[in-house]
Amino acid sequence: MTTAPRVFEGIAGIEAAIGEHVGYSSWMEVTQERVDAFADATGDHQWIHVDPVRAAEGPYGATIAHGYLTLSLVPLLGAEVMEIRGFGMMINYGLDKVRFPAAVPVGSRIRAGIELTSLQRKSSGVQLNSLVTVEIDGSDRPALVAETVRLMVE
Repeated sequence: MTTAPRVFEGIAGIEAAIGEHVGYSSWMEVTQERVDAFADATGDHQWIHVDPVRAAEGPYGATIAHGYLTLSLVPLLGAEVMEIRGFGMMINYGLDKVRFPAAVPVGSRIRAGIELTSLQRKSSGVQLNSLVTVEIDGSDRPALVAETVRLMVE
């Protein structure tokens, strides 16, 4: 089940929401198939990610998602949280800080929460900074905390 994204119309709509927690995505199960595909795409085939038998005896008791896989899911999960309209182009401009406080065991469910933290007008466009937290269902610690930077061009 997906949630309806909160829609922001142009700069004024976003500006009014700075400092707000926008919402959460729906829960998404992290499957071994997704982890294996990410391993193939990146060449990171560490046993903690792709060998369920060996990983069962390892520190996490199961295979775990790559931290960068969790990070790569932010746009997918974030699209369920918010939609921005009124710009000709939007790009991921970068990250100011990324942390992976907890591992994501395969089979667990994750979701993203987004807080809009700042909006800056620049000569290249409008820069929107957000705090994204990816939670693990049933865990006290998040899988990911990232300060994302998006550049929007009219």
